[in-house]
Amino acid sequence: MPSQQEVQWSQLKVGVLIIVALSALMALIFLMSGNTGGFFTGKIRLHAYFENSAGLKVGAPVNLDGVTIGNVKAIKIVAQPRLTPVEVIMSVSKKYQGQLHSDSKAGLSTVGVLGDTVVDIDNRTAKGGPIQNGAQLPTNETPNLNDVIQASQGTIQQLNVILGNVNALINQISSGQGTIGKLISDPSLYNNLNASVTKLNKVATQLSSGQGTIGKLLKDPSLYNHLNETATKIDDVANKIDTDQGTLGKLIQDPTLYNNLNQSVTKLNHLLTQVNSGQGALGMMVNNKAFANKLNDTVTQLDSILQQANAGKGTLGQLIKNPSLYNHLDQVAASSNTLVTAIRKNPKKYLVIHLKIF
Repeated sequence: MPSQQEVQWSQLKVGVLIIVALSALMALIFLMSGNTGGFFTGKIRLHAYFENSAGLKVGAPVNLDGVTIGNVKAIKIVAQPRLTPVEVIMSVSKKYQGQLHSDSKAGLSTVGVLGDTVVDIDNRTAKGGPIQNGAQLPTNETPNLNDVIQASQGTIQQLNVILGNVNALINQISSGQGTIGKLISDPSLYNNLNASVTKLNKVATQLSSGQGTIGKLLKDPSLYNHLNETATKIDDVANKIDTDQGTLGKLIQDPTLYNNLNQSVTKLNHLLTQVNSGQGALGMMVNNKAFANKLNDTVTQLDSILQQANAGKGTLGQLIKNPSLYNHLDQVAASSNTLVTAIRKNPKKYLVIHLKIF
């Protein structure tokens, strides 16, 4: 009969064997499942070169547009110096080979809360042929955190300067300096605004009670009545114009004015045509140079005569300038009036008819 110790040892061996079998089964299931295809799926090997691995580790996922298609098999430092000294060797499931192109670009990105680095293959702009096993993918360099921090140093310094200026401005405003500081700290603005609001309330009260010009405009209906009467009169005038009443109505509705104007314009055009052709006195004045010269000479002589008359020269000048002729004519006229008056009073004295009979 086995001892208690032998029974326990047998049970322990059975338990260990079961645990190992279950672990092997779970590992086999895990390796056979997933996008990478496990041990029984064909693989292709791809290469990519980066300036910096950015914390990439062996076994990290390789994603195609966000879908895991393989993992990182090795990360090497290239012996010969070059611009991209880090070589990343990737193992990708062969079933995705047709979806990868020779110009698909590999880049490094971070995923998850901890920021694990993965290889992300961008296939959006790729137009090349299908990729072959052992091919090299072009890369998109992603700046690491140190590069980002160094590039942002200048921006951070500018932000510090701006924040310092903002703090100084806030301190000035808090101490009541400047226009904004006075607006915030000085109570006079509040007092002035309060006084203005009080005056506005008073004006509004006066308007509501119908005081003042604007108040009367708002409250007194006479303005509305006058405007209504004016509108009525204007409407009446418009009706008269439409019905051909009055002067303005005839001007708008009656075609006689248009016809008369048209005839006048026609006659004026005919007259201008005659003038341009040299007909009539005006035409000769415009077109006949000899006639124009004679007319000019006549006007010149007439101007000379008028100048002499204004100067008192000649008979006409004496008639215009010498007052003695006026006086004589005035005396003759007075004597004639006296004689006519005397004849009317006593015609027998002046009108004597002698009859002689032979």
